[in-house]
Amino acid sequence: MNGLSIGDVARATGLGVHALRYFEREELLLRPIPRTSGGQRVYDPADVEWLLLCNRLRESGMPIAALKTFAGLVRSGPGNESARLALLEAHERVVRDRLAELTAHLSIIHDKVAAYRAHVAEGTAAGVWAPTPPE
Repeated sequence: MNGLSIGDVARATGLGVHALRYFEREELLLRPIPRTSGGQRVYDPADVEWLLLCNRLRESGMPIAALKTFAGLVRSGPGNESARLALLEAHERVVRDRLAELTAHLSIIHDKVAAYRAHVAEGTAAGVWAPTPPE
């Protein structure tokens, strides 16, 4: 049987072997992974593409339960595209909200960096936000 070994897929996706087995056990893949007569899993390139998407969704904060729902919808075939879209749109909103929050945090940090840069350049950094007031 030709195909990719679990090690090949781990290298291609950045997921560990244990994570790949977990994805399979939790039914996050789109198909049952066939095995050789020796019991070794045999993946194909479409499995790698799906795992890369799953990994991206997980890294963007999608909960396993939502990913499992999405995988189940895709696995069940055509006819549920609006449900898939709704799930992805909901996740997109969550990610956009997180980005807005991170952007606000970054703005505050950037202002502090600029202030400290100016103090360091001017030689006035001593005592800036020191734990005890300078004497």
